[in-house]
This record gives sequence, C-alpha cells and structure tokens, in this order.
Amino acid sequence: MASSTASFVNGGSSPSFPSQRLLALAQQLRHYKPPPCSLDEESVTPVVQNPEKFRPKRAAVLICLFEGDAGDLRVILTKRSLTMSTHSGEVSLPGGKAEEGDKDDGDTATREAKEEIGLDPSLVNVVTFLEPFLSKHLLRVVPVICILNDRKAFKPKPNPAEVDTVFDVPLEMFIKDENRIAEEREMMEEKYLLHFFDYETENKKYLIWGLTAGILIRAASVVYQQPPAFPEQSPKYEFLRDVGKITDAH
Repeated sequence: MASSTASFVNGGSSPSFPSQRLLALAQQLRHYKPPPCSLDEESVTPVVQNPEKFRPKRAAVLICLFEGDAGDLRVILTKRSLTMSTHSGEVSLPGGKAEEGDKDDGDTATREAKEEIGLDPSLVNVVTFLEPFLSKHLLRVVPVICILNDRKAFKPKPNPAEVDTVFDVPLEMFIKDENRIAEEREMMEEKYLLHFFDYETENKKYLIWGLTAGILIRAASVVYQQPPAFPEQSPKYEFLRDVGKITDAH
C-alpha cells in the first residue's frame, strides 16, 4: 500500500510560529518532573529476581504537539507499514530503539521521527520527558514531548518501509471517556486496563491502543493537568518478578 499523509499541514508558504498558548505550555512542561519509576536504571535491580537477565533495551517515542486550525492541541501519529515485522498496521508514535551516538532520549526520538516521517529536528523543541514505559518486547520506552515550531514547514515524508500513513489527533481525546473501551488484563497477578480509542478522519478509521494509548493518556494528563475521566489502572511495573511471564502489555 502506498504511503500517505493526512492533511494536517495547511497550504501556503507563509511561516507559522508557536502561539502564546504553545509558548506557555512549553514553559509549563519544562518544569514537569516525572515521578520515580521502577524502570529507572537505578531501581530496576531490586524488583527483579534475576537482574542480570533483565537489562531492557532503551527506546524513545516522540509526542509532537501543535495547535490545530480550531485551536486544539494535536499530536502526530503514524500507522505502521504492513510489512513491518512487529506491530504491522498498528498506530504508533514516531520513535524507536536507541542507537550508539544518541546523546539522550530526545536524540533518539527526534532521529527516529526524521527517519520515519521526515520531521526535521530543527522544527521542534523538546520540552520534557515522561516516566518510562515497558513494552511487551521488554523495551524501556521514554516518551519525549516536543512542540512543533512551524507546522507549515513540516511536509510529512513517510518512509514506506516503516510508515503507511501520517495523521494527527486531538490530544484531549485521551482523557475523555468517549470512543473508548477497555479490557482488563493481568500481569504478574496484578490487574490492569488495556485501553482502545477509535478515531476517524478523512473517511479513515484508526484504532489507538495498548502502549501507544497508555502513553498518550499519561501525556494528556500531564499537559492538561488533570486525570482522565475514566479509571486508568496502568500496569504496576514495581510488581515485576519474572519478566519471562510478561504478556499482553503491548
């Protein structure tokens, strides 16, 4: 299937710069400090029986925010290529595994975004990092929040080997109890909720779920400074005892 992009970039050649709202949001987020997490390198060892076997590889994803025509905050997402070996055809945030030469998680996320969707790192300002999440492939995934400085300068160029479609959604949808269902799952005898959000644009339907949905729920809660209007019930990584039994974390 040919790669495509949703029309979230306005036509015209005049530059678009961050609004006062985005500048204020950037200032707010720069002061954000993620809570302690058992996936932080210093605290991984005490919660795993065989720490020498549990050294999760690092990865990062980019939560790229911009202001839509209606004044709403929106976030850029991708639908992965059907040829990908993992999560093919699923919705995800731009990002991937850390590589030698990456200075930090921000470097990883912006490098991957450039490779996947053609987003030049010079067009964004990284403003904060959220606490890490654990994927079902045992990747320690750090969400990196950035502001898109000039939305009109960004012309998406999906890498067809990795990305089928680039589109955007309102960030606020991830704290609203609309177009959402949840399934109860269990990990290490601890129950948690797996969230599924439906979104439709330009006659295309997308399902945003699993790790991506969990990260965006957390991001929306931080940005809007309020909890979601539904039980979040995330996996409690501090209860990890045998990583070989981890399933369905997506």
